[in-house]
Amino acid sequence: MNIQQLRAQFPQLGRIVYGKPLVYLDNAATSLRPRTVIDKWTDISSNRTANLHRAVHLTAVEATEEYEHTRQDVARFINAPSSSEIVFTSGATHALNLLAFGIGEAFINQGDEIIVSEAEHHSNLVPWQMLCKRKGAVLKRLTVDDNGHLNIHLLPSLITPATKVVAVAHISNVLGLVNPIPEIARICKSSGVLLVVDGAQGIVHQTVDVQQLGCDFYAFSGHKMYASPGTGVLWGRKELLEALPPMFGGGEMIDSVSWESSTYAPVPRKFEAGTQNISGTPTLSPAIDLMHEMQPADDVEEYIYETLTSEPGIRLYGTTDNLRQKAPVFSFTVEGAHHEDLALILDKMGVALRSGQMCAEPLMDRFGVTGMLRASFAPYNTMSEAEFFVSSLRKAIKMLK
Repeated sequence: MNIQQLRAQFPQLGRIVYGKPLVYLDNAATSLRPRTVIDKWTDISSNRTANLHRAVHLTAVEATEEYEHTRQDVARFINAPSSSEIVFTSGATHALNLLAFGIGEAFINQGDEIIVSEAEHHSNLVPWQMLCKRKGAVLKRLTVDDNGHLNIHLLPSLITPATKVVAVAHISNVLGLVNPIPEIARICKSSGVLLVVDGAQGIVHQTVDVQQLGCDFYAFSGHKMYASPGTGVLWGRKELLEALPPMFGGGEMIDSVSWESSTYAPVPRKFEAGTQNISGTPTLSPAIDLMHEMQPADDVEEYIYETLTSEPGIRLYGTTDNLRQKAPVFSFTVEGAHHEDLALILDKMGVALRSGQMCAEPLMDRFGVTGMLRASFAPYNTMSEAEFFVSSLRKAIKMLK
């Protein structure tokens, strides 16, 4: 599939805003939806809406088959040993909260330690803060250097006999740097520490094989990988998932209920209480199919990286000597210009960017800024769009100087 064939799959790329073609560069926040995903959602919503796993009528059987077939597709996509290790959630935030609660109840006692990197999205920080407050545990920070790279060499000294969990992103949603998860996993495994990986960006920009990564849990969202919003996945090693208590109680997550007590269904259904996202979750399958046909736009990434690192007055955060270790996510500041002013001007030029703290306030504090401007690219973004973004950015900077 060439770039024009790929772009034709995404109706929103044909939109005109302020009289100009939309240049959508906010993909790290949420990707656009291809026609196959829209069609899947429409088909199930129009023809196969029924509750899952319960009734025996045809529509309910079809809805359940779509949902469970998707679980198998996801398991193959990330090379999970079993589809029963795939827990469907509403997104990475839901998955990480579910995980922090379960790990807290099963494994964490007062004085235990949890290590989180300072480059994390709030979704992989706040749930651990809540756990530490609830259980009397200690939150420790794995720092980043001035280029944004995790100080991995400090991790072994941070880990003590009280350390139970290390939580890091596969790829920072701000810095775009690919963290060395297999190396981190080896350090954690040697100390008997659980490794939780936020894969919200990793699932989009890397070939994810959870067995090769060596982590214990991996969480990601559907809406960043071209599927429907309100969809997500928590993968975990089966023996660990079985050891965790459920966060929510209700229908479908039970085995047997009496007035006095309840027993829970096997994983993954133990963690999927209530009516699930009947129409949304199956859109993960066509999204995965399309991702297999996508090719990364390496020339676009190289052009943007070289431009932003050489342009006077611009500071790019998350630099590297090897672009294979960076996703096409570029967060930067401009000397003498506020990030939101730039974003508003660029919006009027038809360029959609993210401005602000990117749900990573501690990382902003680390670099001494109140916010940044972020341009994040997907395989459907063209070189002409990249060049238009650069020329528009230069115009916007001149307007503010």
